[in-house]
Amino acid sequence: MDKFVADESVDFRIIKFLRASGFEVIAIIKDRPGIDDDEVLKYATSVNAILITEDKDFGELTFRLRKQNHGIILLRFGGIPIKERNTKLLDAIQKFESKFIDKFTVITSDKIRIRNQS
Repeated sequence: MDKFVADESVDFRIIKFLRASGFEVIAIIKDRPGIDDDEVLKYATSVNAILITEDKDFGELTFRLRKQNHGIILLRFGGIPIKERNTKLLDAIQKFESKFIDKFTVITSDKIRIRNQS
């Protein structure tokens, strides 16, 4: 099972839910608050963790600036309730977890897109 780092943009209820579901999740808001996106990415990479974020800027860091990372999950749930967000993320992790490594994944309310980073 992979380790996750949750960016400050991630709703803390999602972090708590993933932890309660048995996943190791490092919360930037608790462990390293205020660091910039580049530092978040470097930290997640240094601990071999997949980054979970709701911040689209990580797409630019990955594709335009070619910043190295272990994998990124971008959550784009919009206004759906937190219970549904939690369920969709957990379902995606359980189904595709091994495919997230070194990929850029976007999870929305109705689809999952997993892209190569190169």
